[in-house]
Amino acid sequence: MRIDSGRLSEHLKAGLKPLYVLHGDAPLILVESADAIRVAARKGGFLEREILTVEQGFDWGSLLDASRSLSLFCAQKLVDLRIPSGKVGVEGGQALQSYCESLQPDVLTLITLPKLDRQTLSSKWFEALEKAGVSVSANTVERAALPEWISGRLARQNQQADRETLQFIADSVEGNLLAAHQEIQKIGLLYPEGKISFGDAKNAVLDVARYDIFQLGEAMLGFDSVRFAKILEGLKGEGVAETLVLWQLTDEIRAMIRVKAGMKAGRPQAQVLREARLWGTRQALVLRACRQAGVRLLEEMLLRAAQIDQMIKGLRKGNVWDELLQLGVNFAAQPKNG
Repeated sequence: MRIDSGRLSEHLKAGLKPLYVLHGDAPLILVESADAIRVAARKGGFLEREILTVEQGFDWGSLLDASRSLSLFCAQKLVDLRIPSGKVGVEGGQALQSYCESLQPDVLTLITLPKLDRQTLSSKWFEALEKAGVSVSANTVERAALPEWISGRLARQNQQADRETLQFIADSVEGNLLAAHQEIQKIGLLYPEGKISFGDAKNAVLDVARYDIFQLGEAMLGFDSVRFAKILEGLKGEGVAETLVLWQLTDEIRAMIRVKAGMKAGRPQAQVLREARLWGTRQALVLRACRQAGVRLLEEMLLRAAQIDQMIKGLRKGNVWDELLQLGVNFAAQPKNG
C-alpha cells in the first residue's frame, strides 16, 4: 500500500498496520512522519522500542532477532530500522523479504530510507515491504505547491493567510521546508489565532533562505530573472567566492552547448545527457533551455564568462558581481530560439 505523507495522519487514525516504510528527500517530513508513527505506536501499546541502523557489516540476522525478543515487561514492541544509504545488498534484500513473510503480531516495524531511485522502488525487497505494510513517500514540496503547504501548516495552529501572504513566506524561505517550518512556528508564537495579515508576516519573517550555487543555475536555466537576481544577492551577502559562482554558471553554459551539439549530431538524447553528466531534474531544465537558447547566445555567454574570470584575477577592470548579474539575467530574461 502506498500513501503520501500528507495522508499519514488520517491513515493512522484508522488503525496501525504491522509495517511502515518511510522514504523521500525531505528530512523535515521524514522526521515528522516517523514521529507520528511512533506516537501512534505508543498509544497502541507498543511501549518497547529497539533501534537498528544499517551500516557497513550490519548483521541482518539481528533484524529477525529484534522482532522475536520481547521484554518481560512489554507485550508489544516497535522495531525502528534505519537504512541511511538506501542500499541493502543481496543479503539485505533477501533478509527483508523473509522478514515480511514472518511478521510478528506483537511487533510494529518502522523502516526509514532516503529518496529511492526507480530501480530500487521496483526491487523485489521493496515490493515485499509495500505488500506487507504501508509505504509513505516524504518528498520535497515543489516550489509552486509551497504556498498551499504553508497554508496547511498555519491551519494546524488555527491561523490563516491570503494568497499574497502565503506567496511572500514561500519566496522568503526560497523553497527551504525547514526554514518555512521555523517561520510558521514563529508566526504562531507572535500572533493569535485567526487571520495573519501581510504586514504581520512581513514583520515576523526574516530572510532565512539558504542560497546555494545550484539554485542559481536552476534559476538561470528556468529563465527566472527575478529569482536569479535574488539568489545571487544572497550568495554575495553570505560571502560565497566569486570564482565558485562563475564556475557554476559556466558549467551550465557548457552543458547546454554540449547537449545542443550532441542533438545536432543526431545522437540519442539519453546518451547526450549522460555524456553531459546531467541527472535528475537538471536534465529537463537543460533540455528546455536548449530549445529556447541559440548557439550564438551561448557562445557569447561563454566569452563573457571568460572576461569575468579575467576580472576576478585582476587582469581586467570591472565589477564582478554586476557582471555575474548581467550574465545570468540577460539569459533568463531574453531567451532566444535557435
